Amino acid sequence: MIRMLNVVLTVTSVLAMVGVYSLKYSVGETASEKRALEQKISVQEGDLSLLQADWAYLNQPGHVEPIVIRHAQALGLEPVAQAQFGTIDALPMRPAAPDSDALDALFQSLDAGIDPIDQILGELD
Repeated sequence: MIRMLNVVLTVTSVLAMVGVYSLKYSVGETASEKRALEQKISVQEGDLSLLQADWAYLNQPGHVEPIVIRHAQALGLEPVAQAQFGTIDALPMRPAAPDSDALDALFQSLDAGIDPIDQILGELD
């Protein structure tokens, strides 16, 4: 009985050592993969930083203006005129009070089962 117990404990110990040994190497492999990924991320962040700096330089007005002037005729570009913008006077004023008659008519039509959007879309067809 004790001899059988010793054999079982010895086999269990050997299996546990093999498991711990394989776990150690699998953790080491995972750690090396992690280091490789961290280094790759670091390189890519550096590249991204460089690209962002290049993008900021290339988008400066002093850099873009000669290109626009050189290609303005081919692209049909013209300077923006002030007349293209509206004036404050052209903006509609807010209504003093909501149009309650129109809202009442809308709610009555909805209660009657008539959808005004369907009527508007029907007029467009």
